[in-house]
Amino acid sequence: MQGLRELITDAETRKAALGHFNISDSEGLRGIFNAARKLSLPVIIGTSEGERDFLGVRQAAALVKSLREEFDYPVFLNADHTYSFEKIKEAVDAGYDAVIFDGTELPFEENIKITKKCVAYAKGKNPNILVEAELGFIGKSSKILDTIPEGAQITEEHMTKPEEAAEFVKETGVDLLAPAVGNLHGMLRSGAEPRLNIDRVRAIREAAGIPLVLHGGSGTSDEDFKDAIKAGVAIVHINTEIRLAYRKGLQLFLQENPDEIAPYKFMKGAVQEVERVVGARLRLFNNL
Repeated sequence: MQGLRELITDAETRKAALGHFNISDSEGLRGIFNAARKLSLPVIIGTSEGERDFLGVRQAAALVKSLREEFDYPVFLNADHTYSFEKIKEAVDAGYDAVIFDGTELPFEENIKITKKCVAYAKGKNPNILVEAELGFIGKSSKILDTIPEGAQITEEHMTKPEEAAEFVKETGVDLLAPAVGNLHGMLRSGAEPRLNIDRVRAIREAAGIPLVLHGGSGTSDEDFKDAIKAGVAIVHINTEIRLAYRKGLQLFLQENPDEIAPYKFMKGAVQEVERVVGARLRLFNNL
């Protein structure tokens, strides 16, 4: 079985991208894993700090590891949006396959300083772990938004600059970079999502010299996804869409079965809806 680094390289070669989907519980994980297995595609599971607090850091690692070992399947676990070295250390020590330090609200030099510390610790613990960092603020919440988050860098003059990306990568030694290229965390209630700046994606990938990760993928148009992947995005994050699918599936099942009280029965609606949404995204990201 190929490792995560090799699979990312392979995806770039194919002008495809790996799907990264967040979970809060084992039901979400089951829906994502079912979709990936049916398509025979690798998949990355993400847990944010809040999701890790709910599910458990070591528990999430154990769940993903058990699926990988039982099915001999390329499913990997990433510590999504982590805001401190201490939390990065916690995920690394728990056996995560990848971690993300999010220092987008810090001054540039401070972001470099802490990211570099995270890289040194992670690589010292496990040379195969991938470390990602972020450059450019795109909001913080995976939810339905009424307005664009204050400070989100979606205008061309405020997006991540290629020369800054190159300096950041050189100084920190990160494996992956998540830039601000018109993307937003969450989904706007109006449905009018900002368009991605594909030229900026291409310029950052060339300057940084490492694979790019697109955060805030929920609500992005299929056309923008395809163009961004061709321009250098190797991993796409989806969370808000998963949360909406989960709730929709659960609500529909309970509406149709109002007397059902067995969780293993009524949670099937959530699992099936998550599987449906993830399957559609994986097909798009892999040109299927």
